[in-house]
Amino acid sequence: MIFKILAVLAVLFLVYLLFFKKNREQEIKKKKDESISDEMTECSTCGTFVSKDEAILSNAKFFCSQECVK
Repeated sequence: MIFKILAVLAVLFLVYLLFFKKNREQEIKKKKDESISDEMTECSTCGTFVSKDEAILSNAKFFCSQECVK
């Protein structure tokens, strides 16, 4: 009886590994690719490189801080 339960659990575990683990690995790979795609741009005043997401856009130029905008 215990052997049958262990066999069923082993089969369920193998099914999990075959179907669900591959999907999770693909999702993790997609997230890594998205996080790397961040672009860097140079501050027009001081030349410091800053992420486009964090940069300040003023007069069609990118700046790293409010001090550089002034």
